[in-house]
Amino acid sequence: MANIMYWEAIQRAHDEEMTNDPLVICMGEDIGVAGGTYKATKGLFDKFGPERVIDTPISENGYTGVGIGASFIGIRPIIEIMSVNFAWLAMDQIFNSAAKVRYMSGGQLEAPVVIRSPGGTAHQLGAQHSARMENVFMGIAGLRVVTPSTPKQAYGLLKAAVRCNDPVFIYEHELMYNMKGDVPDAEFFHPLEGSEVVRSGKDLTLFGYNISVHWSLQAADILSKNHGIEAEVVDLFSLSPLDRAGIAASVSKTHRAVIVEESEAPVGVGSEVMAIINEECFFDLDAAPVRVSSANVPQPYNHTLEKATIPGPDDVVNAVVKMMGKA
Repeated sequence: MANIMYWEAIQRAHDEEMTNDPLVICMGEDIGVAGGTYKATKGLFDKFGPERVIDTPISENGYTGVGIGASFIGIRPIIEIMSVNFAWLAMDQIFNSAAKVRYMSGGQLEAPVVIRSPGGTAHQLGAQHSARMENVFMGIAGLRVVTPSTPKQAYGLLKAAVRCNDPVFIYEHELMYNMKGDVPDAEFFHPLEGSEVVRSGKDLTLFGYNISVHWSLQAADILSKNHGIEAEVVDLFSLSPLDRAGIAASVSKTHRAVIVEESEAPVGVGSEVMAIINEECFFDLDAAPVRVSSANVPQPYNHTLEKATIPGPDDVVNAVVKMMGKA
C-alpha cells in the first residue's frame, strides 16, 4: 500500500493509463507545462509530450467538443475542466453530443471520454467559483457520474472510467486534493456503479458522497461516543446511476435515513435519494428521511458567511439527535 494524496492518486492513474494505451490523451487549461491547477497532471507533459498532454485555450466549449469528437473515432480523452463552474460553458457538447451519440447513431458511435472537474466550496473563492453541479450532470441521460471520496477511489474510478466506452463525468472536490489515503501498489479498477458501506451501524443510515462522507464519519463517531447512537455510513460514489438496491438495503436494516450533501437541497442528490427510499422501502421507515444541505444562496465570499452556509459534522449530529428524539 502507498499512502498518497488524492491528487497523486489521480496523477498516477493518468500516467498508467497513458502508458498502457497510446490513444489515451489529456486536454485542458494549464494541464501541460504547469502540471494542472491541482497538480493532477504533474510531470505528464514532460513524459508524453504536447501531442498527448494538450494545453488548451480558455474555451471550455471548444476543447471539450474537440475531445468528444476525437472519442468518436477511437481516441480516449481525459478532459479536465479547471472548475465545475466553467462546465456550464461546455454543457452543449456534454449534453447533446457525448451523452446522446450512441442513442442517436443507433449504436454506431460511442463516446469513450472522461471529463474531470473539481467543484464545491474551497476557501473564499466566491459565488462564481464555488458551484456544486452534481445534480445537473445526474440529470443527463447517457452520462455516468462518479465522485471519489478517497485517494483509492480517485485512482480506481479514473482508471475504470478511461477503460469504459460510456462518457463518464468525474466530480472531484477542491478541498480533497491534499487528503491522504492508502492506495494499492498493484493496479486497481474501482467499479463505476454501486455504493460502499464505510461504517456499519444499526440505528440509522447516513448517506454521503465525496466530502460529506467524511462529515458523516465524524458525526457517526460523535453520535456513538456521546449519544449511544450507532450510525451506518454509506458512500454514494456513483451518482448516476444511483445504487437503488444498496440504498434500500441499508434503510431496510436501520429504518432511518439522513442524506448529507454540501450542495443546496432543492432538486439535489438528497432529493433523489429520498425518492428512492420512498419508492423502495417506505414501509420500513420509522421516521421521515432528512436532508442536511447547504443554504440555498449564492456562496458568499466573506469567510464567516461562507462557513455559515455550509453544513458539517455538528449539523449532522443535530439532525440525527432530533430524529431519534434524544435532544
